[in-house]
Amino acid sequence: MVPNYTVQGTPNSPVLVFSNSLGSTFQMWEKVIPLLLPYFQVINYDTRGHRQNKHIGQQQPNWSIADLGQDVVSILDDLGVEKAHFCGLSMGGLIGQWLAIHHSSRINSLIISNSAAKIGDIERWNNRIDTILSNGMESIVSDTMERWFTPAFIQHNPVLIERYSAMFSGSQREGYTKCCAAIRDADFREAVHQITIKTLIITGEEDAVTTPDHAQFLHEQIQGSEKVILPARHLSATELPEEFAETLLHFLVGESSFARGMHVRRTVLGDAHVDRANANINELNADFQRFITKYAWGEIWTRPGLSKHNRSLITLAMLIALNRKAEFRMHVVAAFHNGVTLAEIKEVVMQSGIYCGLPAANEALHTVAEICQEIELKQTNK
Repeated sequence: MVPNYTVQGTPNSPVLVFSNSLGSTFQMWEKVIPLLLPYFQVINYDTRGHRQNKHIGQQQPNWSIADLGQDVVSILDDLGVEKAHFCGLSMGGLIGQWLAIHHSSRINSLIISNSAAKIGDIERWNNRIDTILSNGMESIVSDTMERWFTPAFIQHNPVLIERYSAMFSGSQREGYTKCCAAIRDADFREAVHQITIKTLIITGEEDAVTTPDHAQFLHEQIQGSEKVILPARHLSATELPEEFAETLLHFLVGESSFARGMHVRRTVLGDAHVDRANANINELNADFQRFITKYAWGEIWTRPGLSKHNRSLITLAMLIALNRKAEFRMHVVAAFHNGVTLAEIKEVVMQSGIYCGLPAANEALHTVAEICQEIELKQTNK
């Protein structure tokens, strides 16, 4: 059975999967994901036993991290995604380690956040399981919030803390405790050195659950890995979403506006177009090519305030008004990359006919028809 999941972002972008911590839902990434959508198509899901996926594996007496990892593989298979970047926090970090060891061909790069090769000990997890089964989720809500967030964050964000407390309290006992057992039994200390894919390790300097020492062990065992320590506790992505997103972008895309612009330019225009443009760089146009990559693509198209889908619609309308046929043609193809439908492009042309003039809209319509014929011909000849 495939877990419930959501997909956000444009179809021509690299895929990034987020995996939540124990007792949270995929809402824990709600402030991070919008900052990454200009760059990635994001898959977000609840781990089995949590929220909409509480029904998965009910007939199994026990779960393992392998079971939780196989759920991710099922999602990728369901979507036809061959490879994805993976970011998991705490329990999600254990799932990421299992995937990187056993399904490395499906993972482009790995982000292990606030996790460890071995989290806690048998006694600790058995005590928690007994407490939950006897007294319910509410019995450890307060302690959990203190583990998840720093005192200052709790003090200044009472509404969020109330919402996250309700999130935790609403967890299903059976699913939560089965996940506890899966974490209890997971131990990658002897296997984590097998991970060879590009890896980033993130931790919180005040994280008492998965400490900076745990992160250092992972960093030492995974050759070539990078490590970042954030001023947070266990849910660093929720406490510091901007810093967390920036850390991921630095690792996955690059630090400079040029690197980020080139990434987005490729996702919007396609590799073939960008490769042709780069191959034609010369002394005359080199500065201009750097300029548009850094500023148009690296500063404007990366802004999270508008989706790339909507930016495509706006760009098409402006190019019709300016009668820039070559640029319009290029951005029609780009619009398809960004998930814009032919019906939506038709509406942009119709709207432009009123405000930009009938001749401009008529020419745009002919251009769209030509592009559709070219695309259909390419697909037929494949």
